[in-house]
Amino acid sequence: MTPEADCPEVLTGLTVTPAKTTAAGLTAVIKSMAHTLGVSGVAGTKALTALNQYGGIDCPSCAWPEPDDHRTVAEFCESGAKAVAWEADTRRLTPEVFAKKSIDDLGKLSDYEHGQLGRLTEPMILRPGKRHYEPIAWDEAYRVIAGELNALASPDEAIFYTSGRTSNEAAFLYQLFVRQFGTNNLPDCSNMCHESTSVALPNVIGIGKGTVTIADFEKAEVLVLMGQNPGTNHPRMLTTLQKAKRAGAKIVAVNPLREAGLLGFRNPQELRGMLGFSTPLADSFLQVKIGGDQALLKAVNKYLTASNGVNRAFIESNTVGYEAMKVKLETESWDVLTEQSGLSRSEIETFAALLAKSDRIIFCWAMGLTQHPHAVATIRELANTCLLRGSIGKTGAGLCPIRGHSNVQGDRTVGITEKPKPKFLEALGREFGFVPPSNHGYDVVEAIRAMRDGRGKVFFAMGGNFLSAVSDTRVAAAALKNTRLTVHVSIKLNRSHLVTGKTAIILPCLGRTEIDGQLCGDQFVSTENSMGVVEQSRGRLTPASPKLLSEPAIVAGLATAVLGNKSNVPWAELIADYDRIRERIEKVIPGFEHYNERIRKPGGFYLPNPPRDGTFSTPIGKAQFSSDELRTLYVAPAHLVMMTIRTHDQFNTTVYGLDDRYRGIHGERRVILMHAADLAAAGLKPGQAADITSHFQGETRTVRRFLTVEYDIPRGCCATYFPEANPLIPLDSIAAESGTPTSKWVEVSVVPHSEAA
Repeated sequence: MTPEADCPEVLTGLTVTPAKTTAAGLTAVIKSMAHTLGVSGVAGTKALTALNQYGGIDCPSCAWPEPDDHRTVAEFCESGAKAVAWEADTRRLTPEVFAKKSIDDLGKLSDYEHGQLGRLTEPMILRPGKRHYEPIAWDEAYRVIAGELNALASPDEAIFYTSGRTSNEAAFLYQLFVRQFGTNNLPDCSNMCHESTSVALPNVIGIGKGTVTIADFEKAEVLVLMGQNPGTNHPRMLTTLQKAKRAGAKIVAVNPLREAGLLGFRNPQELRGMLGFSTPLADSFLQVKIGGDQALLKAVNKYLTASNGVNRAFIESNTVGYEAMKVKLETESWDVLTEQSGLSRSEIETFAALLAKSDRIIFCWAMGLTQHPHAVATIRELANTCLLRGSIGKTGAGLCPIRGHSNVQGDRTVGITEKPKPKFLEALGREFGFVPPSNHGYDVVEAIRAMRDGRGKVFFAMGGNFLSAVSDTRVAAAALKNTRLTVHVSIKLNRSHLVTGKTAIILPCLGRTEIDGQLCGDQFVSTENSMGVVEQSRGRLTPASPKLLSEPAIVAGLATAVLGNKSNVPWAELIADYDRIRERIEKVIPGFEHYNERIRKPGGFYLPNPPRDGTFSTPIGKAQFSSDELRTLYVAPAHLVMMTIRTHDQFNTTVYGLDDRYRGIHGERRVILMHAADLAAAGLKPGQAADITSHFQGETRTVRRFLTVEYDIPRGCCATYFPEANPLIPLDSIAAESGTPTSKWVEVSVVPHSEAA
């Protein structure tokens, strides 16, 4: 066991109350304001007035879009308010604190406690053999990093990770620097979330993105929400769902947990919502088993094809592969499909019959579909359903993957990928006068393997908390320790800064809420939301420290130090005025024509999306039905299937507090949610401490002293919070084709906690 890699216990006393059936309302407003004022004071409140407004600050939380035609006074949610407060924190983590606290001392703190230390103020270095970080000047930090990178036997020994909060401008410069350095080792957080979507959709519809706009929701007749929790993970979606509901849409929720944000919404921007009156959301709730979504969708498609519930005109004009898929579905057994999905045939047929009555259907999904062993096949099956009904390329219909980080989609659009397309590399090389590397680089899992095996010697992270985000925490920790140098661009301390290579450097950067002053004046950046809208974001707050640099400036400084005269890129000119960066993006990436002009218009602009317009940019010019095998999922007797989830006081690895308000779990994060019958079968009672062991290919991994919570979850399933349960997810347990860690499907056994162990 590696204590500094695992998240320490937070023993404030577990309290369990009944789970909520509605989200938001007055409580959300009170919690948001209390958190903002308590952490960031007046500055945080000031930032909220500009959040998601035209020409304001793009929310650093989720990627749900704002309305195209208007913005309310408070165009943010509880999650966004907490994200702003986290950036605008008035507390400071100074060199004096590092001098008092060693990395061993800091490692004993929880991830929540790390965030409470406040904003980083200047670059810090952990020198070989030392246990305390100490200050380092920016130029000296660049010199150390450049020395390590240029001493490598091959550029492929360096790994450059990216978080989804990085702006288009920073991400474009970052990938340009990395490719001029000579590698495509650009793993990013997409590898751990919607990679399965990005792999599944291009072969089907020609693009790895969603096909709807936010306006489509009010025109839809049916909304299908699969494997997502909007109330906690993207609360602004609730307003969109409410509008769709009031316009007459039927909502079907498919999820193992009855999340409050799927059931009802008290709109805090309406008097009724503030008074406690809610809008019911889901007309029907299908409590699918973890991983049972593919079986459900195959059953739906079997029903549609057998009952003539398909849009034949659309299929004949726009698709190929229908007959082969239909023949395959005819061989599927209803008994197997119902057993694997955890739903009755009657439930499935009622759902399918609803879909058969409409072609204005929007299918939404998130991590509950993308992090299974068969995730890619499941998403292709969902696309099959969409194509069967002709629900794409028309108003009120289409595919809507719900992205997490606020610019994770934009980072990919501007080149953050370990598998770049030849056309992109050709355009990049032509614009900047070099030959980019063409071999594929490491994704996240491959990067950990490379560091573990000594093939990855330098690790550089542009944002994020890599160690807490990835699977198999203890293996990842050992891998990071096996490097010569680890570097993290961050605004606050996190666990990745404490499990390091021989040398470690922290480079503190501006947050999105802060003013970015450069030689030609204050700058803005841009981001892309889940629906392909590119919009500007301009910081409003005074930076937390005069020694902070912007992410683009950090990249430019690093590139200058590392590449020297080997690069003819005018790095200083690009940083002086970010318009110059956008001019270069425009020349390399289709869809960004007149970038600087269009980004200054209220609401920004949409990137091209052929399937949205009814055109499929596949090699054959038509959408492609798929005929994947059903992945039957079984575990050993008495074992359970575990999925990891967020709490309501959390966004990805950032922990704002210790309560999961909607699920009624307070004061503790090391918990496991189990069905009452599974608790009894394991000899456990609610609130009792348990040890959890995962099982994969003869290997076991164990976490200890998780408190049990009786919960409404399908029999044979359980749920835990990440990152606390990430040590249970085997590094090699990944989704077929996409390589995404199977954080939503882990075979585990649960036994009463043993102090002797």
